[in-house]
Formats: sequence, structure tokens, C-alpha cells
Amino acid sequence: MSLHDDAVLVLKEYEDQGELRQVYLEHLQAHPDGMWKACAEGHITASALVVDPERERVLLTLHRKLRMWLQMGGHCEPADATLAQAALREATEESGIAGLTLLPGGPARLDRHHTPCAWHLDVQYAAVAPPGSVEMISEESLDLRWFGYGEVADVADGSVVRLLEATRARL
Repeated sequence: MSLHDDAVLVLKEYEDQGELRQVYLEHLQAHPDGMWKACAEGHITASALVVDPERERVLLTLHRKLRMWLQMGGHCEPADATLAQAALREATEESGIAGLTLLPGGPARLDRHHTPCAWHLDVQYAAVAPPGSVEMISEESLDLRWFGYGEVADVADGSVVRLLEATRARL
């Protein structure tokens, strides 16, 4: 199964955000290259909000290019077999934390937003860090920091706050 096929399957099984979900499915139907950064009309991206083992804080990255506190995530790559794997790879690369585990049940949310490269049709997951894990700043980040749930709205935009709400509902 291709990554494109996996994305279609994941989105068909995702039960929330029906109108936005349909936009994603129509995009993939119209764009065979809709998984890749090269698709100028926009592309599917994968991200994950990293939660600490005690489930009291989330790890956010101060994105180098966007200068915003965000969850870990980014473009899919040819080696990614599934959207879940892409989200986990991005979260691992950007957090420096090995052994992250995605919460079961598929994506937590969808979020469509415009970026300097194109529209991102982000499929957002949630991941739990293992006990004793230590984060490490990647070249894509200016900073990495743990924030208590109540602090997120003070530093991040509404998209991250909504992803945190969806994640907390699953915990």
C-alpha cells in the first residue's frame, strides 16, 4: 500500500471534522502527488503533539522558520510507509526523544493552514514520551520547551490549543 493509499484510508476512518476531512480526501483524489512538498496546490503533512509520561505537560518547538511554538511535524517523505509513521518520525527527529508512542485511535485532529511553501493539510496525532526521556533541539528548532497544559494558550496559537484539547480528551 502506498502512503497516498494509507492517507485515504486513515481519512476515511477518521470520524470527526467531516467537512475538513472531505477537503483532504478531495485533494488526494485530485492530486496523485498530494502527499509531497512538490505539490504546489498543497500537501498532506503529519504532526504529533508530544505529551510527558505523567500526562501533565506537552513539548513544543519554537519553529526556526515560522518563529511560533508548535507541535512537532512536517512533510511526508518517500520512506514513510504510513501517515502515523510520518508523524512519529517527525516527532522523534524534532524532539530528539526515542521511543515515543502514538496514542491509539488514529489522528487526534486535522488542521489546514497556509505556510510559506503551500497549504498544509496537517494530520495531527498525539504521542507519549517514555519515562526518563530527554529532549534535544534539532536544526529545525530555535528552542524546545515543556509547557503545562494551562500554559499552552499563552504561547501557542489556536491550532495547538485545539490539538491539546483533542489530545487530552483521549488521555
